Amino acid sequence: MRTDVVVVGAGIQGASVAFRLALSGRKVVVLERSIPGAEASSAAGGILSPGVEAIEPGPFYALCRASLARYPGFVREVEARSGLAVSFRSLGTLEVAFDDDHAHLLAGRAEKLERAGLPVQVLDEAAVRTLEPGLSREARGALFFADEASLDPRLLARAVYVAAARAGATFLTGDVRRIRTEGGRAAGVEHAAGRIDADAVVLAAGSWSLLVEGNGLSPGAVRPVRGQIAVVDTRPPLLSRVVFSGHGYVVPRPDGRILCGSTMEDVGWEKAVTAGGLRHVLDVAIEIAPSLAQAPVVETWSNFRPASPDGEPILGEGTIPGLFYATGHTRNGILLAPITADAIAAAVTGAPPPVDLAPFSPARLASLIGPR
Repeated sequence: MRTDVVVVGAGIQGASVAFRLALSGRKVVVLERSIPGAEASSAAGGILSPGVEAIEPGPFYALCRASLARYPGFVREVEARSGLAVSFRSLGTLEVAFDDDHAHLLAGRAEKLERAGLPVQVLDEAAVRTLEPGLSREARGALFFADEASLDPRLLARAVYVAAARAGATFLTGDVRRIRTEGGRAAGVEHAAGRIDADAVVLAAGSWSLLVEGNGLSPGAVRPVRGQIAVVDTRPPLLSRVVFSGHGYVVPRPDGRILCGSTMEDVGWEKAVTAGGLRHVLDVAIEIAPSLAQAPVVETWSNFRPASPDGEPILGEGTIPGLFYATGHTRNGILLAPITADAIAAAVTGAPPPVDLAPFSPARLASLIGPR
């Protein structure tokens, strides 16, 4: 088989990159070992929060902000082409303090963001409870990121897959045996379905990226970090927007379900929901909103974040010409999907880049984990 681009991985990153490349007129084949979007993409909380996740101004914060700015248009485009809704809600994000130390930390971070001209509001106790009456009366105040949002990643993963397929991308199931090189550059893959020749390969296999032979990355560039989530049901809905504490978060859905998350566990490939993990995420949720103690638990799951050594994504071309990376997004794969798709599609096609990818090059990993 011959194609223009092979994308390895059909999670939210791979499918979004394939969507953009297909729209640019490239012939794209996407390879997935199981069901598109069924792993980490569907297990995420769906939080779109540069303010909480990026912490301080800098290249990573700017990347997250650039992706958030693209989200309304990205959602409209994906929903229109797929015919599927993704439950995008632009209601803002709260980061709440329940002790003096956390309140002091939030105040310091707000000052840094405000000096940089970045959007943040500091709320006192009364303002927090006015915004979210269901929150604990122990809240000491909060940062409010009013322009942030959330969505349902399961719906998004399905919609992007359908949109990419309708744009012309071909999806194949089966294991990738290795990435092939010829003359010192990527030339396609060996796949369970046979050899696939291509002008470029995009590695978007998430936590599994290093398991792909010929990946060109240093050992330890991407590792699986398990996260566990519990879902409780509130009727009528208790909360409206995403709320972080110093230990975790809750993500309300419009129908009253609330995702309680999440653990960060270096346990290798052990995909399990544990008693300790559930206790942690439920304790965090009940601290945020004590009445959740009476809410029934209706679903639990775990999956693996593709964690890089510094928590920032691995994007762009590496040392092997024609091999591009869209992996290592750690906690921010859903948030960074639009900018990753635009940036990697531009890199592959030679179009002007929407952002500078140099800070996220795999070359930076040498100083963190040593050379390959």
